[in-house]
Amino acid sequence: MHDQLQFKHKILFVCTGNICRSPSAEGVFRKMIEEHESFDCSIYIDSCGTHSYHIGQSPDVRAQHAAVNRGIDISKQMARQIEAGDFDFFDYILVMDNFNLNVVHSMVDETYRSKIHLFLDYAELNEYKEVPDPYYGGEGGFEIVLDLLEQASIGLIKHLQSN
Repeated sequence: MHDQLQFKHKILFVCTGNICRSPSAEGVFRKMIEEHESFDCSIYIDSCGTHSYHIGQSPDVRAQHAAVNRGIDISKQMARQIEAGDFDFFDYILVMDNFNLNVVHSMVDETYRSKIHLFLDYAELNEYKEVPDPYYGGEGGFEIVLDLLEQASIGLIKHLQSN
């Protein structure tokens, strides 16, 4: 499934279909890691969905457009569904909302629960607990999602640096 290179951290972002929130999270976090000069460890970053609706598709064009406006290219990502091997491979499985958190929890036993968290648990001073799904809304929803993902990414970087 994944190559055997050694990574200090392996992070998986999860949403429903892997075309809006989780590919955006992957793109935002990847860009922030690349720009963070004091963060020099090897990180493997990926995203997936809990459902198979969009396997093989590129991210939603609205998500791509919002990301490009912030200097983030997510256009080459392809949607995939979470797999059993992901639970062994990844150190952090960061889910966008409680619905998907429950789906992911239902796939595993207690062995893997400590790896699974809501991504916004890492955001400081944030009123949101879940990243809202922008799929059925307007363009503004994608901007809110990116704002939240940036906040959570900052907190996750701080967490990784302290561990």
